Amino acid sequence: MAHHAEHTIKVNLPAKQVWNILDDYASVEKFATTITSSPIINDIHRGLGAKRRCTFKDGSSLVEEIIEYQEGQGYTMLLSDHSLPLKSMQANMSVKAINAKSCEIFMSADFVVKGGPLGLLMGSLLMRPMMKGVFKKVMTGLAYHAETGELIGEKLPNNEQINMLILKH
Repeated sequence: MAHHAEHTIKVNLPAKQVWNILDDYASVEKFATTITSSPIINDIHRGLGAKRRCTFKDGSSLVEEIIEYQEGQGYTMLLSDHSLPLKSMQANMSVKAINAKSCEIFMSADFVVKGGPLGLLMGSLLMRPMMKGVFKKVMTGLAYHAETGELIGEKLPNNEQINMLILKH
């Protein structure tokens, strides 16, 4: 059975400014705290078919390939070549303008965990909440990097810096 996790944040940044960072497919390590590198591994650097290998701080890695692409809006990635306890996983990242000066950033994942009934339980109780936390960090890092151009590194900026970007509901 597939699991679904998603998270949305609203930020005080134009959608185009955020999209320009997202569309630079080889640059996820600039705003994701756990990724050390993300080089393109085929000849397609953006859009449909682009593939990157994300290497994490612990040395593990995975491949993400864009399988759906909407210019200026977002993309869906198929994850492969990993050691995660997953049969399959697709993730989506997108940005949508709220007005000229703010936007909504969205991330989601649909995944199937290995291990039958135990995997089903692990997916619901552990992996879904963990992914939502990861999504929040990635999107917050994305917003901060889009605003400042600063690399995120191993930890996010302090709450005061972040709160200036995040719109309260």
